[in-house]
Amino acid sequence: MGHRRKAREYALQGLYMHEISGTPIEDLVKIGWAESPIPDTIREFTVTLIEGAVSHIKEIDEIINRHSKNWKFERLTAVDKSILRISIYALLYLRDIPPVVSINEGIELGKIYGGESSGQFINGILDAVRKHDLEEEEQNKP
Repeated sequence: MGHRRKAREYALQGLYMHEISGTPIEDLVKIGWAESPIPDTIREFTVTLIEGAVSHIKEIDEIINRHSKNWKFERLTAVDKSILRISIYALLYLRDIPPVVSINEGIELGKIYGGESSGQFINGILDAVRKHDLEEEEQNKP
């Protein structure tokens, strides 16, 4: 398993804890729940994802809400919300990662950790974000 995939899994755990119990970001980025020491490269990317997703959570949640047709935001599972938050943060702010990679990683996390239809749901939301939000941003560049 790649370093970034493992970092995404840790970030998913952190955002899940934030969603369920309101764990403060200062505690999340310590990654104290990890069973063994985490290599620096994994820790750095994990912290980037957690800090970025939490700091932009309102904007990201609005994007999720806008693209989740016929599905109320409140009904989304904490796991699916967390995966979407990580993935959308990466799509919008981590420009060194190709959008297709962020989308595929989100789908895979959904298949592994989400419910029966999480992968498909996450794919639909992330694809809509790519098509609408990213393309719109590109068109508005001078």
